[in-house]
Amino acid sequence: MPVFSSSPKLGTSGGGLVAYMHTFDADSRVSLFGVTYQYSSTHSQIAVGFARTSFGADHHRIVGIVALGHIENDYDDYLGTGQPLKTEDDLKAVVSRYLFRVKGNWFIGAQGTAANYQVLGATPEDDLALETLGVRGFESAALGAVLMHDSRDSEDMPTTGWLLNVNNLAYREALGGASSFNAYRVDLRTFWKHGGGHVLAVRQYNWLTSDAPSAAQATVILRGYKFGQYLSPYMSSLEAEERLSFNRRWGATLFAGAAELYGEAPVPLERSTYPTIGAGVHFVIKPEERMIVNFEYAQGTGDSRGVYLKLGYAW
Repeated sequence: MPVFSSSPKLGTSGGGLVAYMHTFDADSRVSLFGVTYQYSSTHSQIAVGFARTSFGADHHRIVGIVALGHIENDYDDYLGTGQPLKTEDDLKAVVSRYLFRVKGNWFIGAQGTAANYQVLGATPEDDLALETLGVRGFESAALGAVLMHDSRDSEDMPTTGWLLNVNNLAYREALGGASSFNAYRVDLRTFWKHGGGHVLAVRQYNWLTSDAPSAAQATVILRGYKFGQYLSPYMSSLEAEERLSFNRRWGATLFAGAAELYGEAPVPLERSTYPTIGAGVHFVIKPEERMIVNFEYAQGTGDSRGVYLKLGYAW
């Protein structure tokens, strides 16, 4: 399928996704293996290989991601400072997670990540601005633990149940990283089916960091905002989304939410609350496996906005 996104920060990007679905046994969920590639109007490009598996009657789940990218950003207002800035970011990352079902819908597991993330100014003046703002790329390596409850009836198109994911990542120099710091995330999602197949979904998400360098602090994760555009040690968000079903194949989404950044930001922010609102349409490409293609528009504060065409819902 094609993938597409457009925003004032990254420009317009397009590409494709190729994936293979497989069910290992009757009691396991659909496993997905694929690659995706995007190229943007700012001459950025990123390639990702991914695997999401469920096997052993869904007692074992493994997720793996490998990403390579060169990202060129053109900011009119970098980190809310009013400072225009062009950056060139080189990214190499590996992420993995293993979960084991211990009882009922409860899982425990472990995760790890390693990345070589560099942020360079496009000009010497931009490099000076980055240094003044205290924002630099870094090499990182981390291990962490995961506690999860998942009673959703589907990972890709849930209509009932709830998900709680509590996890941490301990970034350490001893593992090969450039800095030692901690990150904690708590992600709660609930789904209620009502009417003629409609679903009301609510998500409350928290991202907390401790002693993290500027580039690794929490950021707004809502649609309509560029990841890393605004930074602070802590972020909490709340979203509500109505997922309408017109028939077996077609539906729509209506959503609204807000994120709050708090703690001492690396650069003072003009505001701490970042709202979003938006809508979209979706098409079910594999009804039995409940896989959808989703096309959405999101509007944030000011000129923060985005258009997205992707596999699956935003969350």
